[in-house]
Amino acid sequence: MIRAAVLERFGEPLVEAEVELAWLAPDEVLVRVAASGICHSDRTVHLGAQDRPLPLVLGHEASGVVDRVGSAVTRFTPGDHVVGTASACCGRCGYCLRGLTQHCADKGQARADGGARLTRGGEEVHAFVGLGGFADHMLVSERALVRLPDEMPLQAGALLGCAVLTGVGAVRHRANVRAGQRVAVIGCGGVGLNAIQAARLAGAIQVIAVDLNPAKLARAREFGATDVVDATADDPVEAVLTLTGGGPDQVLEVVGLGRTIEQAFAMTAVHGQVTVVGVARPEETVTLPAAALVTSEKLVQGSRIGSGDFRVDIPLYCEMYLRGQLKLDELISEVIDLSEATRGLEQLDRSDGARSVISFTGGRG
Repeated sequence: MIRAAVLERFGEPLVEAEVELAWLAPDEVLVRVAASGICHSDRTVHLGAQDRPLPLVLGHEASGVVDRVGSAVTRFTPGDHVVGTASACCGRCGYCLRGLTQHCADKGQARADGGARLTRGGEEVHAFVGLGGFADHMLVSERALVRLPDEMPLQAGALLGCAVLTGVGAVRHRANVRAGQRVAVIGCGGVGLNAIQAARLAGAIQVIAVDLNPAKLARAREFGATDVVDATADDPVEAVLTLTGGGPDQVLEVVGLGRTIEQAFAMTAVHGQVTVVGVARPEETVTLPAAALVTSEKLVQGSRIGSGDFRVDIPLYCEMYLRGQLKLDELISEVIDLSEATRGLEQLDRSDGARSVISFTGGRG
C-alpha cells in the first residue's frame, strides 16, 4: 500500500488515500518518492481542462530513491537517486531513431498488457503521464527515469523533470538562442523562468519578460530578465517593439493561448523566430496575417518538453546546477506535506512563478 493524493472529481480537493501497488513487471522500477513539484499542468488537469480518466494521481515532477527493480531492468539498482519525466522514450520507434525522442510512440506510460499499476478497492487508479508523483511511491517504466548524481539535492532535482527540461530545452534545442540576440519570453511561470535563465546563459544581450503578474516579473529579473513588460498596463507588442527597436530575434510563448501566440508573432523582428512552448487547450486557434509570413520571413514553431533527450539533458543540468550556473532552489517557494497538495495547486493561480514542492522526507534537502 502507498499513500497518495487522489483526484476523484475535477475541480474538487484531492483525497488522501491508501492505494494498492501491483506486482513489479520486468521493465518497471519502484521509486520511493522524496519530492514532487506542483506544476501548472497538474493544475490544468485538476480543473478538468484535459480529458483524463479518474480517479487519478497527479504529479509528474518527482524525484526519489530506487526501492526495487524488475528482473529485466539493467540501468538502475536499489539506492539510485532518480527523477521521472513525461518525456520517456523507447529508443526503438521511428521517432526515437530519428532523434525525436520527445515524440516517442511508446513512452511506457501504460503497461503493455493493459493492466493497472495502481488500484483501490479493485478499481484502477490512474497515474498522470505514467508517473503519479503525488504519492510516497511510484511504480513506473524504467524508460521514464534518469539517474541523478548523489550530490544532487532531491527537491531541486525534482524540478528537472518538467519545468527545467521544458524551459531550458526550448531555448537550447528549438529556439537555438545565440549570443548577442534579443529575446522575449511571454509567460513567467516555472517554465518561463527557466527559458529566461537559459537565454541569459546562452548570451542573449537582452531578455524581456512579459506577464500579467507583477510578482512574476520581479522574479523574472532574478532569473536574468533585463527588461519587463506588465501586460496589464501596456500593450505588450508595442512595449517590446519599443524596447528592442524593432522586435526581438526570438520570442518564446509559454502561455498556450491563441491571443498570446498572435502577440508573439506581431512583436517578433523580421526574419525572427517564434517558439510556442505553452500547451494550449484543444479548442484554441491562432490567426496570423498570411502575407506577413512571406514578407517578414518569420518562423513559427513549437517545442515539446524541451525538444531534447532527457537522458542527456538532465545530467547536464545537474552539473550546471552543481557548478552554480543554473538556478533551481530559487524556483521553490515552499516545501509542503502531501496533505497540502490541493492548496499547492490552488496557489498556482496567484503564484509569482515559483512552485510548491511536496516533500516526503521533510526539510529542503
